[in-house]
Amino acid sequence: MNHKIFEGIRTPFYYYDKELLERTLDAIESCTAGTPMKVHYAIKANSEPEILRIISSRGFGADCVSGNEIKTAIECGFRPENIYYAGVGKTDEEILTGIDAGIGCFNIESLEEIDILSELASERGVRVTVALRVNPNIDAHTHEYITTGLKENKFGIDLRVLEDAIKKVKASQHLDLGGLHFHIGSQITISEPFKILCDRINDLQAQFRLDGIKFRFFNVGGGLGIDYDNPDENPIPDFTSYFDTILSNLHLEEGQEVHCELGRAIVAQCGSLISKVVLVKKGLDKSFVIIDAGMSDLIRPALYGAHHKIENISAEGLPTDKVYDVVGPICESSDIFGKDELLPETRRGDLISLRSAGAYGSAMASHYNMRDLPGVLIK
Repeated sequence: MNHKIFEGIRTPFYYYDKELLERTLDAIESCTAGTPMKVHYAIKANSEPEILRIISSRGFGADCVSGNEIKTAIECGFRPENIYYAGVGKTDEEILTGIDAGIGCFNIESLEEIDILSELASERGVRVTVALRVNPNIDAHTHEYITTGLKENKFGIDLRVLEDAIKKVKASQHLDLGGLHFHIGSQITISEPFKILCDRINDLQAQFRLDGIKFRFFNVGGGLGIDYDNPDENPIPDFTSYFDTILSNLHLEEGQEVHCELGRAIVAQCGSLISKVVLVKKGLDKSFVIIDAGMSDLIRPALYGAHHKIENISAEGLPTDKVYDVVGPICESSDIFGKDELLPETRRGDLISLRSAGAYGSAMASHYNMRDLPGVLIK
């Protein structure tokens, strides 16, 4: 990464590599062309308008989890019929935003929500398509805060009451059951959880087929992880293996579609958080590189214990033989980006790049400590 292209730009800021984003989208299109797979981009990962316009221009759908995400998706070119709305706590106002916009599907997460959506659709005099989000009780072997498919979880409908939920939807004149929706977690880097999910779906399909119920689609959610440790060696996730795993293990019937909701896998590697070294503090046993980016700009390390590859791009090519803790300026002990990081000798004013930060970076930034939001550079 050539640090000279960042000269004169106020730090911290997010830098997005548009060419890498385009190549990532090319890879997805190559894997899904001619298949029943439909990809919805998870807007919660990154909602920068220019990023959204690039993705929507390829014809991808949108996975939204708030009313404002629905509005932003439409403003940035996503077709309403390709927008699916998920979330455990949709307000009446947000639901009506989706109904009035004519979005393609509401993903229902509880028996109680069925009644609410049916009532609001009745008020508008319309019939809306829904998918029931099923909690398949699959351990995705990821961080506890991003595991969403275990049986005791706020997300989804327990398998034991799924039949009741289907009957409830079928009884409503204003709800049309389109399919089943699943999401087992995030940053999944092995195939086994996805294979298990396909087996669960196949079993459910066979079970409800006996009752004469046919689903038009299955939504397998997102969750595909990236290589945070080696972003240059693996800038594009293994989409081939991911899509092959799903398409080869799902027993789809004629005319059925399978949908997925990729977020991190699309945008994470194209983004980096660029920060400047405020000072290098010499401790008794440690040296601290204190940068002007903090957990208010990139909260993943503090929130999840996540690690982003850290590079001193001002000293590129020099030996990485110095050990530092890289920390931010926030008044929290958890404002740490990396401990015992091997870097070139680092000085005040050097530019630091926190890699693979295109997902859940700027989207989760805050004004904590009354700090400005990070800037954005896309090129």
